[in-house]
Amino acid sequence: MEETGILTVEKIDGKSTVTRCFSKYPLKLIIPKKAGSSTTDAVWVFSLSYGGGIVSGDRVFVGLSVGDGCTVALTTQASTKVYKSVDSKCSEQVLEAKVGRNALLAVIPDPVTCFSAAIYSQKQVFRISSDSNLVIVDWITSGRHESGEKWDFEFYKSSNNILLDGGEPLFVDSVLLEQTSTTTSVAERMKDYQVVAMVIILGPKLKHLQDLIQSEVEHMMTGYFRPTKVQKMSSESSANGSSRPPIFASCSSFGAKAGVVVRLLSTTTEAVYAFLRHHLSGLEQFLGAPPYRR
Repeated sequence: MEETGILTVEKIDGKSTVTRCFSKYPLKLIIPKKAGSSTTDAVWVFSLSYGGGIVSGDRVFVGLSVGDGCTVALTTQASTKVYKSVDSKCSEQVLEAKVGRNALLAVIPDPVTCFSAAIYSQKQVFRISSDSNLVIVDWITSGRHESGEKWDFEFYKSSNNILLDGGEPLFVDSVLLEQTSTTTSVAERMKDYQVVAMVIILGPKLKHLQDLIQSEVEHMMTGYFRPTKVQKMSSESSANGSSRPPIFASCSSFGAKAGVVVRLLSTTTEAVYAFLRHHLSGLEQFLGAPPYRR
Protein backbone atom coordinates (compact mmCIF):
# COMPACT_ATOMS: atom_id res chain seq x y z
CA MET A 1 0.00 0.00 0.00
CA GLU A 2 1.31 3.46 -0.91
CA GLU A 3 2.16 5.59 2.10
CA THR A 4 -0.15 8.52 2.80
CA GLY A 5 1.87 9.64 5.80
CA ILE A 6 5.51 9.46 6.88
CA LEU A 7 6.91 10.75 10.16
CA THR A 8 10.46 10.45 11.47
CA VAL A 9 11.57 11.71 14.90
CA GLU A 10 15.25 11.74 15.85
CA LYS A 11 17.48 13.19 18.55
CA ILE A 12 18.98 16.48 17.37
CA ASP A 13 21.16 18.36 19.86
CA GLY A 14 19.72 16.17 22.60
CA LYS A 15 16.07 16.94 21.77
CA SER A 16 13.33 14.86 20.12
CA THR A 17 12.92 16.51 16.72
CA VAL A 18 10.76 15.86 13.65
CA THR A 19 13.23 15.35 10.79
CA ARG A 20 10.66 14.24 8.23
CA CYS A 21 6.93 14.80 7.96
CA PHE A 22 4.80 14.03 4.92
CA SER A 23 1.07 13.51 4.48
CA LYS A 24 -1.43 13.58 1.64
CA TYR A 25 -5.16 13.15 1.11
CA PRO A 26 -7.09 11.78 2.94
CA LEU A 27 -4.62 12.25 5.81
CA LYS A 28 -3.18 15.36 7.42
CA LEU A 29 -0.51 15.33 10.12
CA ILE A 30 -0.24 18.39 12.36
CA ILE A 31 2.67 19.02 14.74
CA PRO A 32 1.78 21.81 17.20
CA LYS A 33 4.61 23.67 18.88
CA LYS A 34 2.97 23.97 22.30
CA ALA A 35 1.05 20.74 22.91
CA GLY A 36 3.03 19.89 26.04
CA SER A 37 5.28 21.53 28.61
CA SER A 38 8.36 23.21 27.14
CA THR A 39 10.45 21.53 29.84
CA THR A 40 9.53 18.06 28.58
CA ASP A 41 11.25 16.45 25.59
CA ALA A 42 8.28 15.14 23.60
CA VAL A 43 6.80 15.56 20.14
CA TRP A 44 3.00 15.64 19.78
CA VAL A 45 1.44 14.65 16.46
CA PHE A 46 -2.25 15.05 15.56
CA SER A 47 -3.72 12.87 12.83
CA LEU A 48 -6.69 14.35 10.96
CA SER A 49 -8.93 13.29 8.09
CA TYR A 50 -10.11 15.74 5.45
CA GLY A 51 -13.87 16.14 5.65
CA GLY A 52 -13.91 15.03 9.28
CA GLY A 53 -13.92 11.30 8.67
CA ILE A 54 -12.94 8.28 6.61
CA VAL A 55 -14.92 7.89 3.40
CA SER A 56 -15.84 4.56 1.85
CA GLY A 57 -12.80 3.09 0.12
CA ASP A 58 -10.26 5.42 1.77
CA ARG A 59 -6.89 3.79 2.48
CA VAL A 60 -4.54 5.42 4.96
CA PHE A 61 -1.03 4.05 5.51
CA VAL A 62 1.33 5.78 7.96
CA GLY A 63 4.98 4.91 8.49
CA LEU A 64 6.37 6.19 11.81
CA SER A 65 9.94 6.01 13.11
CA VAL A 66 10.78 7.00 16.70
CA GLY A 67 14.54 7.27 17.14
CA ASP A 68 16.58 6.08 20.12
CA GLY A 69 15.73 8.03 23.28
CA CYS A 70 12.91 10.03 21.64
CA THR A 71 9.35 10.52 22.88
CA VAL A 72 6.30 10.84 20.61
CA ALA A 73 2.56 11.13 21.29
CA LEU A 74 0.29 10.31 18.34
CA THR A 75 -3.30 11.41 18.86
CA THR A 76 -6.41 12.85 17.19
CA GLN A 77 -8.54 15.98 17.63
CA ALA A 78 -11.83 14.08 17.72
CA SER A 79 -13.28 10.64 17.17
CA THR A 80 -12.41 8.90 13.90
CA LYS A 81 -15.69 8.80 12.01
CA VAL A 82 -16.10 6.04 9.41
CA TYR A 83 -18.86 6.80 6.92
CA LYS A 84 -21.17 4.22 5.37
CA SER A 85 -19.75 1.88 2.78
CA VAL A 86 -20.64 2.37 -0.89
CA ASP A 87 -20.60 -0.73 -3.12
CA SER A 88 -19.24 -2.75 -0.16
CA LYS A 89 -15.92 -0.89 -0.23
CA CYS A 90 -13.77 -1.24 2.89
CA SER A 91 -12.16 1.79 4.52
CA GLU A 92 -8.72 0.94 5.84
CA GLN A 93 -6.05 2.40 8.11
CA VAL A 94 -2.58 0.95 8.66
CA LEU A 95 0.13 2.17 11.02
CA GLU A 96 3.63 0.72 10.92
CA ALA A 97 5.84 2.09 13.67
CA LYS A 98 9.42 1.46 14.68
CA VAL A 99 10.34 2.42 18.24
CA GLY A 100 14.03 2.77 19.07
CA ARG A 101 16.00 1.92 22.17
CA ASN A 102 14.88 3.71 25.33
CA ALA A 103 12.27 5.54 23.21
CA LEU A 104 8.59 6.07 24.07
CA LEU A 105 5.63 6.05 21.69
CA ALA A 106 2.13 6.79 22.99
CA VAL A 107 -0.69 6.11 20.51
CA ILE A 108 -3.61 7.78 22.30
CA PRO A 109 -6.43 8.54 19.83
CA ASP A 110 -10.07 9.32 20.41
CA PRO A 111 -12.36 6.38 19.60
CA VAL A 112 -13.40 5.06 16.21
CA THR A 113 -17.09 5.68 15.48
CA CYS A 114 -18.52 3.63 12.61
CA PHE A 115 -21.70 4.92 10.97
CA SER A 116 -24.51 2.63 9.85
CA ALA A 117 -23.42 0.23 7.06
CA ALA A 118 -19.73 1.14 7.47
CA ILE A 119 -17.02 -1.41 6.61
CA TYR A 120 -13.72 -0.66 8.35
CA SER A 121 -10.40 -2.37 9.03
CA GLN A 122 -7.32 -1.11 10.82
CA LYS A 123 -3.96 -2.69 11.51
CA GLN A 124 -1.14 -1.43 13.70
CA VAL A 125 2.32 -3.01 13.72
CA PHE A 126 4.95 -1.92 16.23
CA ARG A 127 8.57 -3.02 15.89
CA ILE A 128 10.41 -2.47 19.16
CA SER A 129 13.67 -3.11 20.98
CA SER A 130 13.90 -4.84 24.34
CA ASP A 131 13.95 -1.50 26.19
CA SER A 132 11.42 0.39 24.03
CA ASN A 133 8.36 1.86 25.73
CA LEU A 134 4.87 1.78 24.26
CA VAL A 135 1.35 2.89 25.13
CA ILE A 136 -1.51 1.94 22.80
CA VAL A 137 -5.16 2.90 23.22
CA ASP A 138 -7.50 1.21 20.73
CA TRP A 139 -11.24 1.72 21.12
CA ILE A 140 -14.55 1.84 19.30
CA THR A 141 -17.98 3.26 20.14
CA SER A 142 -21.31 1.79 19.03
CA GLY A 143 -22.04 4.65 16.63
CA ARG A 144 -24.12 7.83 16.46
CA HIS A 145 -26.49 7.64 19.41
CA GLU A 146 -28.20 10.90 18.48
CA SER A 147 -29.20 9.30 15.17
CA GLY A 148 -30.39 6.11 16.82
CA GLU A 149 -27.45 4.07 15.52
CA LYS A 150 -26.08 1.42 17.87
CA TRP A 151 -23.66 -1.17 16.48
CA ASP A 152 -25.26 -0.74 13.04
CA PHE A 153 -22.05 -0.99 10.98
CA GLU A 154 -21.44 -4.02 8.77
CA PHE A 155 -17.85 -4.88 9.63
CA TYR A 156 -15.11 -3.72 12.01
CA LYS A 157 -11.69 -5.26 12.51
CA SER A 158 -8.73 -3.96 14.50
CA SER A 159 -5.37 -5.75 14.80
CA ASN A 160 -2.39 -4.83 16.97
CA ASN A 161 0.95 -6.63 16.57
CA ILE A 162 4.04 -5.91 18.65
CA LEU A 163 7.23 -7.45 17.30
CA LEU A 164 10.68 -7.61 18.86
CA ASP A 165 13.96 -7.18 16.98
CA GLY A 166 14.18 -9.93 14.39
CA GLY A 167 10.41 -10.12 14.00
CA GLU A 168 9.65 -12.28 17.04
CA PRO A 169 6.00 -11.71 18.09
CA LEU A 170 5.56 -10.29 21.58
CA PHE A 171 1.86 -9.41 21.43
CA VAL A 172 -0.69 -10.27 18.72
CA ASP A 173 -4.35 -9.30 19.06
CA SER A 174 -7.40 -8.85 16.83
CA VAL A 175 -10.94 -7.63 17.48
CA LEU A 176 -13.63 -8.52 14.93
CA LEU A 177 -17.24 -7.31 15.02
CA GLU A 178 -19.35 -8.41 12.07
CA GLN A 179 -23.04 -8.55 11.26
CA THR A 180 -24.14 -12.02 10.15
CA SER A 181 -27.45 -13.49 9.10
CA THR A 182 -26.98 -16.78 10.94
CA THR A 183 -26.35 -15.47 14.47
CA THR A 184 -27.47 -12.58 16.64
CA SER A 185 -26.53 -9.05 15.62
CA VAL A 186 -23.65 -7.13 17.19
CA ALA A 187 -26.17 -4.92 19.03
CA GLU A 188 -27.90 -7.97 20.54
CA ARG A 189 -24.58 -9.38 21.68
CA MET A 190 -23.45 -6.07 23.21
CA LYS A 191 -26.64 -5.56 25.26
CA ASP A 192 -26.37 -2.12 26.91
CA TYR A 193 -22.63 -1.72 26.36
CA GLN A 194 -21.61 1.00 23.93
CA VAL A 195 -17.78 1.01 24.01
CA VAL A 196 -15.09 -1.64 23.57
CA ALA A 197 -11.54 -0.55 24.44
CA MET A 198 -8.05 -1.91 24.92
CA VAL A 199 -5.03 -0.28 26.56
CA ILE A 200 -1.49 -1.66 26.24
CA ILE A 201 1.37 -0.40 28.43
CA LEU A 202 4.84 -1.77 27.79
CA GLY A 203 8.42 -1.02 28.70
CA PRO A 204 10.80 -0.36 31.61
CA LYS A 205 10.03 3.38 31.85
CA LEU A 206 6.38 2.55 32.42
CA LYS A 207 6.77 -0.25 35.00
CA HIS A 208 5.34 1.88 37.81
CA LEU A 209 2.35 2.80 35.65
CA GLN A 210 1.79 -0.88 34.80
CA ASP A 211 1.86 -1.91 38.46
CA LEU A 212 -0.48 0.91 39.44
CA ILE A 213 -3.10 0.22 36.79
CA GLN A 214 -3.09 -3.53 37.55
CA SER A 215 -3.65 -2.83 41.23
CA GLU A 216 -6.39 -0.28 40.64
CA VAL A 217 -8.26 -2.39 38.08
CA GLU A 218 -8.18 -5.37 40.44
CA HIS A 219 -9.51 -3.21 43.27
CA MET A 220 -12.18 -1.67 41.02
CA MET A 221 -13.50 -5.03 39.85
CA THR A 222 -13.30 -6.90 43.17
CA GLY A 223 -16.81 -5.79 44.07
CA TYR A 224 -18.23 -7.33 40.92
CA PHE A 225 -16.49 -10.68 41.14
CA ARG A 226 -16.65 -11.08 44.93
CA PRO A 227 -19.93 -9.35 45.76
CA THR A 228 -21.27 -8.73 49.22
CA LYS A 229 -24.84 -9.73 50.05
CA VAL A 230 -26.11 -6.24 49.16
CA GLN A 231 -24.21 -6.32 45.86
CA LYS A 232 -25.62 -9.77 45.07
CA MET A 233 -29.12 -8.35 45.44
CA SER A 234 -28.14 -5.46 43.15
CA SER A 235 -26.72 -7.94 40.64
CA GLU A 236 -29.94 -9.92 40.68
CA SER A 237 -31.89 -6.72 40.02
CA SER A 238 -29.59 -6.02 37.09
CA ALA A 239 -30.28 -9.47 35.67
CA ASN A 240 -34.00 -8.71 35.91
CA GLY A 241 -33.67 -5.68 33.67
CA SER A 242 -32.42 -2.77 35.78
CA SER A 243 -29.05 -1.00 35.58
CA ARG A 244 -25.85 -2.75 34.59
CA PRO A 245 -22.37 -1.92 35.88
CA PRO A 246 -21.21 1.10 33.82
CA ILE A 247 -17.77 -0.33 33.12
CA PHE A 248 -16.04 -3.70 33.23
CA ALA A 249 -12.24 -4.00 33.11
CA SER A 250 -9.74 -6.85 33.05
CA CYS A 251 -5.98 -6.61 33.26
CA SER A 252 -3.24 -9.14 32.49
CA SER A 253 0.49 -9.16 31.86
CA PHE A 254 2.32 -10.46 28.78
CA GLY A 255 5.88 -10.90 27.54
CA ALA A 256 7.30 -12.24 30.82
CA LYS A 257 5.55 -9.33 32.56
CA ALA A 258 7.20 -6.77 30.25
CA GLY A 259 3.78 -5.24 29.59
CA VAL A 260 0.13 -5.22 30.60
CA VAL A 261 -3.07 -5.19 28.58
CA VAL A 262 -6.33 -3.74 29.92
CA ARG A 263 -9.64 -4.56 28.25
CA LEU A 264 -12.71 -2.42 28.85
CA LEU A 265 -16.43 -2.71 28.18
CA SER A 266 -18.51 0.34 29.04
CA THR A 267 -22.07 1.65 28.78
CA THR A 268 -20.84 5.19 28.00
CA THR A 269 -17.98 6.85 26.15
CA GLU A 270 -17.60 9.33 29.00
CA ALA A 271 -16.80 6.53 31.46
CA VAL A 272 -13.92 5.34 29.27
CA TYR A 273 -12.60 8.89 28.87
CA ALA A 274 -12.64 9.22 32.67
CA PHE A 275 -10.83 5.87 33.03
CA LEU A 276 -8.14 6.91 30.54
CA ARG A 277 -7.67 10.36 32.04
CA HIS A 278 -7.15 8.86 35.47
CA HIS A 279 -5.04 5.82 34.66
CA LEU A 280 -2.83 7.46 32.03
CA SER A 281 -2.24 10.68 33.96
CA GLY A 282 1.22 9.38 34.90
CA LEU A 283 2.31 9.86 31.28
CA GLU A 284 2.38 13.63 31.84
CA GLN A 285 5.94 13.41 33.14
CA PHE A 286 7.04 12.00 29.76
CA LEU A 287 4.66 13.79 27.37
CA GLY A 288 4.46 17.21 29.04
CA ALA A 289 0.66 17.02 29.17
CA PRO A 290 -1.83 14.44 30.46
CA PRO A 291 -3.66 12.40 27.78
CA TYR A 292 -7.35 13.02 27.13
CA ARG A 293 -7.51 16.38 28.86
CA ARG A 294 -8.50 19.07 26.38
